[in-house]
Amino acid sequence: MITDTARSQGHYLSLRFFRLMSLCFVLALLAVSCSGGQSDSSESTGQSSSPINDGLLTPNKAGPKPTITIAVTDWTAARANGVIAEKLIERRLGYPVTLVDVLDIDGLLQDLASGEVSAVLELWVSTLEESEVEFINSGRVARLGDLGVTAKVGWFVPRYLVEADPTLATWEGFRNLDVAKQFATDETGESGRFLGTNPDYVTFDEELMTSLDIPFVVEYSGSDETTRRELASATSSQEPILAYWWTPTAEITEFDLVNVALPERDEACVQAFADGQLLRCDYPEEALVKLGSPQLAEQAPDVETFLRNFTLTTEDQLAITHSVESLDKSVDEVTTEWIEDNQDRWETWLAADG
Repeated sequence: MITDTARSQGHYLSLRFFRLMSLCFVLALLAVSCSGGQSDSSESTGQSSSPINDGLLTPNKAGPKPTITIAVTDWTAARANGVIAEKLIERRLGYPVTLVDVLDIDGLLQDLASGEVSAVLELWVSTLEESEVEFINSGRVARLGDLGVTAKVGWFVPRYLVEADPTLATWEGFRNLDVAKQFATDETGESGRFLGTNPDYVTFDEELMTSLDIPFVVEYSGSDETTRRELASATSSQEPILAYWWTPTAEITEFDLVNVALPERDEACVQAFADGQLLRCDYPEEALVKLGSPQLAEQAPDVETFLRNFTLTTEDQLAITHSVESLDKSVDEVTTEWIEDNQDRWETWLAADG
Protein backbone atom coordinates (compact mmCIF):
# COMPACT_ATOMS: atom_id res chain seq x y z
CA MET A 1 0.00 0.00 0.00
CA ILE A 2 0.98 3.67 -0.03
CA THR A 3 1.98 5.36 3.21
CA ASP A 4 1.85 9.07 3.97
CA THR A 5 4.26 9.43 6.90
CA ALA A 6 7.66 10.34 5.45
CA ARG A 7 9.37 11.81 2.40
CA SER A 8 11.21 9.79 -0.23
CA GLN A 9 14.94 9.38 0.33
CA GLY A 10 15.60 10.21 -3.33
CA HIS A 11 17.77 7.19 -4.11
CA TYR A 12 16.19 6.91 -7.55
CA LEU A 13 18.08 9.99 -8.87
CA SER A 14 21.42 8.25 -8.44
CA LEU A 15 20.12 5.04 -9.98
CA ARG A 16 19.61 6.64 -13.35
CA PHE A 17 23.37 6.64 -13.93
CA PHE A 18 24.20 3.24 -12.46
CA ARG A 19 23.49 0.91 -15.34
CA LEU A 20 24.41 2.74 -18.55
CA MET A 21 26.55 -0.24 -19.66
CA SER A 22 23.40 -2.28 -20.19
CA LEU A 23 21.43 0.54 -21.81
CA CYS A 24 21.53 -0.79 -25.37
CA PHE A 25 20.26 -4.18 -24.23
CA VAL A 26 17.58 -2.56 -22.09
CA LEU A 27 16.37 -0.30 -24.87
CA ALA A 28 16.19 -3.20 -27.30
CA LEU A 29 14.29 -5.33 -24.82
CA LEU A 30 11.86 -2.59 -23.94
CA ALA A 31 11.50 -1.54 -27.59
CA VAL A 32 11.43 2.11 -26.63
CA SER A 33 11.48 4.52 -29.53
CA CYS A 34 12.84 8.04 -29.29
CA SER A 35 9.57 9.04 -30.92
CA GLY A 36 7.37 7.33 -29.60
CA GLY A 37 0.60 -3.66 -4.60
CA GLN A 38 3.80 -3.39 -2.53
CA SER A 39 4.11 -1.10 0.45
CA ASP A 40 7.54 0.36 -0.25
CA SER A 41 7.11 1.97 -3.65
CA SER A 42 5.77 5.38 -2.72
CA GLU A 43 4.30 7.67 -0.10
CA SER A 44 1.89 10.60 0.01
CA THR A 45 3.24 14.08 -0.64
CA GLY A 46 0.05 16.12 -0.36
CA GLN A 47 -1.60 18.34 -2.94
CA SER A 48 -0.84 21.75 -4.36
CA SER A 49 -2.62 24.82 -3.07
CA SER A 50 -1.91 27.75 -5.39
CA PRO A 51 -5.09 29.18 -6.93
CA ILE A 52 -5.36 29.16 -10.70
CA ASN A 53 -7.33 31.69 -12.69
CA ASP A 54 -10.89 30.33 -12.60
CA GLY A 55 -11.41 31.67 -16.09
CA LEU A 56 -8.85 29.15 -17.32
CA LEU A 57 -9.79 26.15 -15.20
CA THR A 58 -13.53 25.79 -14.73
CA PRO A 59 -14.11 23.15 -12.03
CA ASN A 60 -15.76 19.95 -13.14
CA LYS A 61 -18.60 19.34 -10.65
CA ALA A 62 -19.57 15.83 -11.69
CA GLY A 63 -20.35 13.20 -9.06
CA PRO A 64 -17.84 11.26 -6.95
CA LYS A 65 -14.93 9.83 -8.92
CA PRO A 66 -12.02 7.55 -8.00
CA THR A 67 -8.78 9.07 -6.73
CA ILE A 68 -6.01 9.26 -9.31
CA THR A 69 -2.60 8.48 -7.81
CA ILE A 70 0.46 9.78 -9.65
CA ALA A 71 3.95 8.66 -8.62
CA VAL A 72 6.77 11.21 -8.80
CA THR A 73 10.50 10.70 -8.47
CA ASP A 74 12.43 12.94 -6.14
CA TRP A 75 13.71 15.74 -8.34
CA THR A 76 12.21 19.02 -9.42
CA ALA A 77 11.28 18.25 -13.02
CA ALA A 78 9.46 15.03 -12.16
CA ARG A 79 7.58 16.68 -9.31
CA ALA A 80 6.53 19.52 -11.62
CA ASN A 81 5.15 17.01 -14.13
CA GLY A 82 2.99 15.53 -11.40
CA VAL A 83 1.75 18.87 -10.10
CA ILE A 84 0.76 20.10 -13.57
CA ALA A 85 -1.18 16.88 -14.14
CA GLU A 86 -2.71 17.07 -10.65
CA LYS A 87 -4.08 20.58 -11.12
CA LEU A 88 -5.53 19.92 -14.56
CA ILE A 89 -7.08 16.55 -13.71
CA GLU A 90 -8.72 17.94 -10.57
CA ARG A 91 -10.00 21.18 -12.06
CA ARG A 92 -10.90 20.09 -15.60
CA LEU A 93 -11.77 16.39 -15.21
CA GLY A 94 -13.10 16.45 -11.64
CA TYR A 95 -11.04 13.63 -10.14
CA PRO A 96 -9.24 13.93 -6.80
CA VAL A 97 -5.49 13.45 -7.25
CA THR A 98 -2.81 12.26 -4.84
CA LEU A 99 0.91 12.58 -5.57
CA VAL A 100 3.16 9.90 -4.07
CA ASP A 101 6.94 9.59 -3.94
CA VAL A 102 8.75 6.72 -5.64
CA LEU A 103 10.90 4.79 -3.18
CA ASP A 104 11.97 1.94 -5.45
CA ILE A 105 11.19 0.81 -8.97
CA ASP A 106 10.16 -2.76 -8.16
CA GLY A 107 7.53 -1.49 -5.73
CA LEU A 108 6.38 1.16 -8.20
CA LEU A 109 5.82 -1.45 -10.93
CA GLN A 110 3.88 -3.69 -8.54
CA ASP A 111 1.68 -0.77 -7.49
CA LEU A 112 1.03 0.15 -11.13
CA ALA A 113 0.09 -3.44 -11.91
CA SER A 114 -2.30 -3.63 -8.94
CA GLY A 115 -3.86 -0.25 -9.68
CA GLU A 116 -2.74 1.29 -6.39
CA VAL A 117 -0.74 3.79 -8.47
CA SER A 118 -2.44 5.18 -11.58
CA ALA A 119 0.62 6.47 -13.47
CA VAL A 120 4.21 7.66 -13.41
CA LEU A 121 4.99 10.44 -15.88
CA GLU A 122 8.79 10.32 -15.99
CA LEU A 123 10.85 7.13 -16.06
CA TRP A 124 14.51 6.82 -17.09
CA VAL A 125 14.70 3.54 -18.99
CA SER A 126 18.46 3.32 -18.45
CA THR A 127 17.89 2.78 -14.73
CA LEU A 128 15.86 -0.39 -15.18
CA GLU A 129 17.07 -3.87 -14.32
CA GLU A 130 16.46 -6.64 -16.83
CA SER A 131 13.77 -8.10 -14.55
CA GLU A 132 11.98 -4.75 -14.45
CA VAL A 133 12.02 -4.50 -18.24
CA GLU A 134 10.60 -8.02 -18.45
CA PHE A 135 7.85 -7.02 -16.02
CA ILE A 136 6.86 -4.11 -18.26
CA ASN A 137 7.00 -6.29 -21.37
CA SER A 138 4.70 -8.82 -19.69
CA GLY A 139 1.81 -6.39 -20.15
CA ARG A 140 1.16 -6.02 -16.42
CA VAL A 141 1.60 -2.25 -16.76
CA ALA A 142 0.42 0.03 -19.55
CA ARG A 143 2.74 2.14 -21.68
CA LEU A 144 1.47 5.69 -22.01
CA GLY A 145 4.07 6.85 -24.54
CA ASP A 146 7.00 9.24 -24.32
CA LEU A 147 6.93 12.28 -22.06
CA GLY A 148 8.52 14.36 -24.82
CA VAL A 149 11.68 15.16 -22.85
CA THR A 150 15.10 14.01 -24.04
CA ALA A 151 17.59 13.35 -21.25
CA LYS A 152 21.35 13.32 -21.80
CA VAL A 153 24.41 12.58 -19.69
CA GLY A 154 27.70 13.90 -21.03
CA TRP A 155 30.56 16.40 -20.93
CA PHE A 156 29.66 20.04 -20.38
CA VAL A 157 31.53 23.35 -20.56
CA PRO A 158 30.32 26.93 -20.03
CA ARG A 159 29.30 28.70 -23.21
CA TYR A 160 31.92 31.44 -22.76
CA LEU A 161 34.66 28.84 -23.38
CA VAL A 162 33.09 27.74 -26.67
CA GLU A 163 32.59 31.34 -27.76
CA ALA A 164 36.27 32.04 -27.06
CA ASP A 165 37.42 28.81 -28.74
CA PRO A 166 34.83 27.11 -31.00
CA THR A 167 36.94 23.92 -31.17
CA LEU A 168 35.81 23.21 -27.60
CA ALA A 169 32.32 22.44 -28.86
CA THR A 170 33.63 18.95 -29.72
CA TRP A 171 35.96 16.42 -28.11
CA GLU A 172 38.67 17.07 -30.70
CA GLY A 173 39.41 20.49 -29.26
CA PHE A 174 40.43 18.92 -25.95
CA ARG A 175 43.17 16.82 -27.57
CA ASN A 176 45.26 19.98 -27.92
CA LEU A 177 48.01 20.01 -25.28
CA ASP A 178 47.88 23.79 -24.99
CA VAL A 179 44.16 23.58 -24.31
CA ALA A 180 44.69 20.87 -21.70
CA LYS A 181 47.14 23.10 -19.83
CA GLN A 182 44.44 25.76 -19.50
CA PHE A 183 42.36 23.24 -17.52
CA ALA A 184 45.31 21.94 -15.48
CA THR A 185 45.66 22.11 -11.70
CA ASP A 186 48.58 21.49 -9.34
CA GLU A 187 47.32 17.91 -8.95
CA THR A 188 47.01 17.17 -12.69
CA GLY A 189 50.32 18.73 -13.79
CA GLU A 190 50.28 19.50 -17.53
CA SER A 191 47.19 17.38 -18.06
CA GLY A 192 43.78 18.99 -17.99
CA ARG A 193 41.35 18.35 -15.18
CA PHE A 194 37.99 16.72 -15.94
CA LEU A 195 35.56 17.14 -13.05
CA GLY A 196 33.61 13.99 -12.32
CA THR A 197 30.84 13.77 -9.78
CA ASN A 198 29.91 10.81 -7.59
CA PRO A 199 32.47 7.99 -8.08
CA ASP A 200 29.71 5.45 -7.46
CA TYR A 201 28.00 6.40 -10.71
CA VAL A 202 28.80 4.14 -13.65
CA THR A 203 30.62 6.50 -16.01
CA PHE A 204 33.06 6.08 -18.89
CA ASP A 205 35.05 9.28 -18.76
CA GLU A 206 38.39 7.73 -17.85
CA GLU A 207 38.27 5.23 -20.69
CA LEU A 208 37.04 7.90 -23.10
CA MET A 209 40.13 9.96 -22.24
CA THR A 210 42.29 6.94 -23.05
CA SER A 211 40.47 5.73 -26.17
CA LEU A 212 40.23 9.22 -27.68
CA ASP A 213 43.76 10.24 -26.66
CA ILE A 214 42.62 13.26 -24.65
CA PRO A 215 45.27 14.52 -22.17
CA PHE A 216 42.91 15.03 -19.23
CA VAL A 217 42.75 13.43 -15.78
CA VAL A 218 39.37 12.60 -14.21
CA GLU A 219 38.96 13.90 -10.66
CA TYR A 220 35.76 13.14 -8.75
CA SER A 221 34.13 15.86 -6.68
CA GLY A 222 32.35 13.27 -4.56
CA SER A 223 28.78 14.52 -4.99
CA ASP A 224 26.39 16.37 -7.28
CA GLU A 225 26.27 19.31 -4.87
CA THR A 226 30.06 19.66 -4.79
CA THR A 227 30.19 19.64 -8.58
CA ARG A 228 27.46 22.26 -8.63
CA ARG A 229 29.47 24.50 -6.31
CA GLU A 230 32.53 24.13 -8.51
CA LEU A 231 30.49 25.03 -11.59
CA ALA A 232 29.15 28.09 -9.79
CA SER A 233 32.62 29.18 -8.72
CA ALA A 234 34.22 28.66 -12.14
CA THR A 235 31.46 30.36 -14.11
CA SER A 236 31.30 33.34 -11.77
CA SER A 237 34.94 34.13 -12.61
CA GLN A 238 34.80 32.75 -16.19
CA GLU A 239 37.48 30.13 -15.53
CA PRO A 240 37.98 26.93 -17.59
CA ILE A 241 36.02 23.92 -16.39
CA LEU A 242 35.05 20.64 -18.10
CA ALA A 243 32.61 18.48 -16.14
CA TYR A 244 30.34 15.44 -16.18
CA TRP A 245 26.71 16.58 -15.90
CA TRP A 246 23.29 15.92 -17.39
CA THR A 247 20.23 17.61 -18.86
CA PRO A 248 17.54 18.68 -18.22
CA THR A 249 18.68 20.29 -14.96
CA ALA A 250 18.62 23.82 -13.58
CA GLU A 251 22.41 24.04 -13.88
CA ILE A 252 22.26 23.87 -17.68
CA THR A 253 20.38 27.16 -17.74
CA GLU A 254 21.90 28.79 -14.66
CA PHE A 255 25.51 28.29 -15.80
CA ASP A 256 24.75 28.30 -19.55
CA LEU A 257 26.39 24.93 -20.14
CA VAL A 258 27.08 23.42 -23.57
CA ASN A 259 27.13 19.66 -24.17
CA VAL A 260 30.48 18.78 -25.75
CA ALA A 261 29.97 16.60 -28.83
CA LEU A 262 31.72 13.23 -28.48
CA PRO A 263 32.00 10.77 -31.40
CA GLU A 264 28.60 9.65 -32.64
CA ARG A 265 27.09 6.69 -30.83
CA ASP A 266 26.47 4.29 -33.71
CA GLU A 267 25.97 0.54 -33.91
CA ALA A 268 29.63 -0.12 -34.65
CA CYS A 269 30.75 1.71 -31.52
CA VAL A 270 28.17 0.00 -29.33
CA GLN A 271 29.11 -3.42 -30.71
CA ALA A 272 32.83 -2.79 -30.21
CA PHE A 273 32.16 -1.83 -26.61
CA ALA A 274 30.02 -4.96 -26.12
CA ASP A 275 32.95 -6.98 -27.48
CA GLY A 276 35.22 -5.63 -24.76
CA GLN A 277 36.87 -2.64 -26.44
CA LEU A 278 37.16 0.73 -24.75
CA LEU A 279 34.19 3.01 -25.32
CA ARG A 280 34.88 5.54 -28.09
CA CYS A 281 31.50 7.24 -28.48
CA ASP A 282 29.04 9.48 -26.68
CA TYR A 283 26.69 8.73 -23.84
CA PRO A 284 23.22 7.90 -25.20
CA GLU A 285 20.30 10.26 -25.38
CA GLU A 286 17.18 8.94 -23.73
CA ALA A 287 13.49 9.60 -24.33
CA LEU A 288 11.77 9.65 -20.93
CA VAL A 289 8.66 7.48 -20.81
CA LYS A 290 5.27 7.31 -19.05
CA LEU A 291 3.67 4.19 -17.57
CA GLY A 292 0.16 3.60 -16.26
CA SER A 293 -2.04 1.09 -14.54
CA PRO A 294 -3.90 -1.28 -16.90
CA GLN A 295 -7.07 -0.59 -14.87
CA LEU A 296 -6.95 3.16 -15.53
CA ALA A 297 -8.53 3.00 -19.00
CA GLU A 298 -11.64 1.34 -17.55
CA GLN A 299 -11.83 3.28 -14.27
CA ALA A 300 -11.14 6.74 -15.69
CA PRO A 301 -10.90 6.68 -19.51
CA ASP A 302 -10.78 10.47 -19.77
CA VAL A 303 -7.81 10.58 -17.37
CA GLU A 304 -6.05 7.83 -19.28
CA THR A 305 -6.53 9.82 -22.49
CA PHE A 306 -5.24 12.96 -20.79
CA LEU A 307 -2.09 11.21 -19.51
CA ARG A 308 -1.38 9.68 -22.91
CA ASN A 309 -1.63 13.15 -24.45
CA PHE A 310 0.38 14.79 -21.65
CA THR A 311 3.72 15.95 -23.05
CA LEU A 312 6.35 18.46 -22.04
CA THR A 313 9.50 19.49 -23.86
CA THR A 314 13.09 19.49 -22.70
CA GLU A 315 12.89 23.30 -22.84
CA ASP A 316 9.82 23.23 -20.56
CA GLN A 317 11.70 21.25 -17.95
CA LEU A 318 14.82 23.40 -18.20
CA ALA A 319 12.74 26.54 -17.61
CA ILE A 320 10.80 24.97 -14.74
CA THR A 321 13.86 23.62 -12.93
CA HIS A 322 15.68 26.94 -13.39
CA SER A 323 12.76 28.87 -11.88
CA VAL A 324 12.52 26.55 -8.89
CA GLU A 325 16.16 25.81 -8.13
CA SER A 326 17.84 29.03 -9.26
CA LEU A 327 15.14 31.66 -8.79
CA ASP A 328 13.77 30.14 -5.55
CA LYS A 329 10.18 29.89 -6.72
CA SER A 330 8.02 27.04 -5.45
CA VAL A 331 6.98 24.15 -7.70
CA ASP A 332 3.39 25.14 -6.97
CA GLU A 333 3.93 28.71 -8.17
CA VAL A 334 5.90 27.76 -11.27
CA THR A 335 3.43 25.11 -12.41
CA THR A 336 0.52 27.52 -11.95
CA GLU A 337 2.33 30.03 -14.15
CA TRP A 338 3.03 27.32 -16.74
CA ILE A 339 -0.65 26.35 -16.88
CA GLU A 340 -1.77 29.94 -17.28
CA ASP A 341 0.77 30.52 -20.08
CA ASN A 342 0.11 27.30 -22.03
CA GLN A 343 -3.64 26.84 -22.28
CA ASP A 344 -3.46 26.13 -26.00
CA ARG A 345 -1.23 23.13 -25.29
CA TRP A 346 -2.97 21.52 -22.35
CA GLU A 347 -6.42 21.93 -23.88
CA THR A 348 -5.30 19.40 -26.50
CA TRP A 349 -4.44 16.91 -23.76
CA LEU A 350 -8.09 16.84 -22.73
CA ALA A 351 -9.30 15.98 -26.24
CA ALA A 352 -9.98 12.35 -27.05
CA ASP A 353 -7.90 12.56 -30.23
CA GLY A 354 -5.08 14.62 -28.65
